[in-house]
Amino acid sequence: MDTTVTLRATAGLPAVTLPAIGQGTWYMGEGLNPRNAEVRALQQGLDLGLTLIDTAEMYADGGAEQVVGEALKGRRDQAFLVSKVYPWNAGRRSAIAACEASLKRLGTDHLDLYLLHWPGSIPLEETLEAFERLQADGKIKRFGVSNCDLGEMQELAYTDGGDQCAVNQVLYHLGSRGIEYSLLPWQRERDLPTMAYCPLAQGGRLRRELFGHPELNAIAGDLGVTVAQLLLAWAIRPVNGRRDVLAIPKAVQPEHVQQNAEALTLQLSDEVLARLDAAFPAPKRKTPLDIV
Repeated sequence: MDTTVTLRATAGLPAVTLPAIGQGTWYMGEGLNPRNAEVRALQQGLDLGLTLIDTAEMYADGGAEQVVGEALKGRRDQAFLVSKVYPWNAGRRSAIAACEASLKRLGTDHLDLYLLHWPGSIPLEETLEAFERLQADGKIKRFGVSNCDLGEMQELAYTDGGDQCAVNQVLYHLGSRGIEYSLLPWQRERDLPTMAYCPLAQGGRLRRELFGHPELNAIAGDLGVTVAQLLLAWAIRPVNGRRDVLAIPKAVQPEHVQQNAEALTLQLSDEVLARLDAAFPAPKRKTPLDIV
């Protein structure tokens, strides 16, 4: 069973294959958990094949990048490293400075993927110009966007250089399926993968609602897995025979990291998918993009 997602070839770069589940770092570096536990969790994930690590200059004001940098000491080449730039730092010069600051905190000379964290007031042309310069200087390999809805993706597609976008990172989980109405189909037509943040509904009250949902608990019990594993397997499920969604859950406890890795090989039958659709139906109209 293929458990990977492929980022297409871009100018000067071959296609790259990644595990469909990676590691998120939102809320790391904030003192919520011991720093050494966060570092160990990321290293454990690498050991288990969760080689994509996603972070951002926003997370803990750079603190999460420092945790990632510590985790990658001596093993940077084992990770596919993603970070994100604030929209107000995404200018022609400011994006260069922001990226260099991220690289310093991460203790590396390059990012595998650099994302615009969400759309802002700086013109896309200017941001893309900065990204292309960072590529030319070897500081980033690929670039992409985050929190972009259909209209913003269409604008990007018609902007010079926008066709080199490697991924769009958006909120996506069983309880938030809005992107399935128009954004996901549009990206699939263009072979553009989606990176799902909060795949376990980490944001707010909804997590409790999902994790306590009787049908989700019944299905997880039938399969002998946790609700979290069920949610991850659903998020990365193949559609029309191929996977194009990467999930990036955050985990600190060793058992959670292990469970996330095991979810990579969890196959959901048509019957299970139908039960999940019945409990949490796909949208029948366009809804605003969920952002947390």
